[in-house]
Amino acid sequence: MIVHSAAGFGSVHTFGLLMGGRIGQLQRDRRRSLVDHLGLRDTAVPAMQHPPFVPGGVRERRRPHDPAGAFYQEAFDVVRGHVAAHGCELIFTGGGGDEVNAHHSRTEAGLPPMEPVPWLGDEATAALAQMNENLAPIPVLPVPTLMAFGLHNPAYVRLGIWPVAPLVHPRMIRFMEQLPYEYKRGKRMFRDRLRRTGLPESVAAPTEPENFLAVMESGLRTYGLPLLDEMLTDSLLIDLGYVDADALSRARDHAERTPAVPDLLCDTLALEVGLRSLA
Repeated sequence: MIVHSAAGFGSVHTFGLLMGGRIGQLQRDRRRSLVDHLGLRDTAVPAMQHPPFVPGGVRERRRPHDPAGAFYQEAFDVVRGHVAAHGCELIFTGGGGDEVNAHHSRTEAGLPPMEPVPWLGDEATAALAQMNENLAPIPVLPVPTLMAFGLHNPAYVRLGIWPVAPLVHPRMIRFMEQLPYEYKRGKRMFRDRLRRTGLPESVAAPTEPENFLAVMESGLRTYGLPLLDEMLTDSLLIDLGYVDADALSRARDHAERTPAVPDLLCDTLALEVGLRSLA
């Protein structure tokens, strides 16, 4: 994320999250290359210190929040706090970059099959059957991008920060729709522009791009499983018929033994905690 300070355009700050381990070290090197190349001032937050359900986060404190909030909400809340503390009023994000480089949503490109959720209750199963009914017309912006705006932008605006996503300006969207797919595959056009600026290949096309899976796993393993135990004794989703208690209990037992806690459990826990925060 790149931010122009409220003091003027001569002072540019960048903010972001750093992953852990080898991936995090490679990411740290890329950030340093960008900062040195462009003369930026950078603030990077260690994401592993702020996993989902971490003590002190919005979910652990049960403060009212969006039940559909992403699992990295706690980490982004810390980043947003740094942005506000620097007096920044405008932030440029990379939102939509993946979507504009993908196959166009109006093509016949098939979606991957949905991963089954074994603990869905009768109410949730019935609702899934109606998921594609009475849909709104396809918007100019990709639907996943709009959903991401709905998750992230209100938190920025509440802090007096105006988020801007230049990669999904309507003209950029139309341009990318007409661009031959060979220039979009692997974000080729975007990466070529980075190369032309003189940045190294490790920045233009990293071989091990960062992801939040380790952050989510840490939060689920350390803080999520105790919450799941609470949910099995007292749950809005179970009481309303959206989650099957027996199936969820089996999933909890399996999660205790498996090397990686299923990420779908994170969505279930986040929804439960979020609904309770609004009750």
